[in-house]
Amino acid sequence: MDDDELLARACPLVGDLGWRFYFAPATLERGRELGLDGSQFYFLGRGGVLGDVDARVVASAFGYFDPAHVARTWDAARAVVAPRDAARAYLACCQELGRERLGQLHGLEALCAALEAVNDAADPAGLALYAGISAEPLADDLPARAMQLVAVLRELRGSAHLVALVSSGVAPKVAHFLTRPDAMAMFGWDPDNPPTPTDADRAGLAEAERRTDLIVRPAYAVLDGPERSALLAGLHEMREILTH
Repeated sequence: MDDDELLARACPLVGDLGWRFYFAPATLERGRELGLDGSQFYFLGRGGVLGDVDARVVASAFGYFDPAHVARTWDAARAVVAPRDAARAYLACCQELGRERLGQLHGLEALCAALEAVNDAADPAGLALYAGISAEPLADDLPARAMQLVAVLRELRGSAHLVALVSSGVAPKVAHFLTRPDAMAMFGWDPDNPPTPTDADRAGLAEAERRTDLIVRPAYAVLDGPERSALLAGLHEMREILTH
């Protein structure tokens, strides 16, 4: 299996699995305990790894959301809970989901080793959200560690893709509309005033996908054959567990 095949098979799984704790019932309940609704806990929990920063910084790192929507939610949430505290509480929810669901996953040690090797090899330069979440200590127990590492690597590719979009000349709002047109309101945009993508935007989005792979490829390339097999087998089994 070459690097391109590995990325094509592993990255969609990481992308689909790394967000699974975001709005899980236990996560929403933890947010309520802190005085935050689901959206506030999402923004403050995910963005809190950046520290107690201005909303403009968070909007820059998230990329796809209407900056005004980010500012309203972030500022309301950080008036209730300190961002770093929310981030650690959010990460604890991620770890707890792993403990609850992944204990019986086959090859858990090998999966964690492969995920951690990719994370250790990744360069955080220019990737703000990834740099923030990857700086947090990893859980000691394997089920929690596996879930945390998948969330971390999701931010790796997400941050890389945002950089790739900008360098390809595609506005994140336009890219979001091209890939998820039904979710504009969810991201704070006016659904009655969508962007009008051009052929150049569509070509740029394809180029951004290629550049994203170029950014993350060195990290995944450190895996040898058995590690690649362990990664894919573990991610497939994790998907079966978390989606049923």
